Amino acid sequence: MGIRNYLIEGGSGTGKTSVATELERRGYHVVHGDRVLAYVGDPETGLALAGPPEGADRIAWGYAHWIWPVDKVRAIAADTTHPATFFCGGSRNFHKFLDLFDKVFVLDIDVETLNRRLDGRPNEPGFEPAERALVLRYHRSREHLPAGNNIDTANTIPSVVDDILAKLT
Repeated sequence: MGIRNYLIEGGSGTGKTSVATELERRGYHVVHGDRVLAYVGDPETGLALAGPPEGADRIAWGYAHWIWPVDKVRAIAADTTHPATFFCGGSRNFHKFLDLFDKVFVLDIDVETLNRRLDGRPNEPGFEPAERALVLRYHRSREHLPAGNNIDTANTIPSVVDDILAKLT
């Protein structure tokens, strides 16, 4: 296993990408899971899937099948060339590789701030009212999130990253 591996998870709009970018700015090794690892697949088998079955809610199905390749996550986590690696993003099959992480951080935010952040997404390709409703439902239920150290992301991103880094030891 690598020297230290950390998972930074959270629902849509909680700041995973912004935290990853700030960690990189500070010189940390970061894996942008949503950009470089994620694909639509079966959370149990890892098999890539073409799309939802007939009649399924396309948006909910897509969220429930957003996964990372377990073998690739394991290989990156085993790399000892970096003192620490931060995996940032969401994965519905995290239970397949959660054992690789020294700590898990779950980003969270109050619903008012989340709504403000989501207000900035209406023109984002694929973001529609039904997706916003699903994001808010998952935010309330905490569905699809691992247990971990909760991190409030309502503050500035540099202070959120300071909070995460203070909890590494």
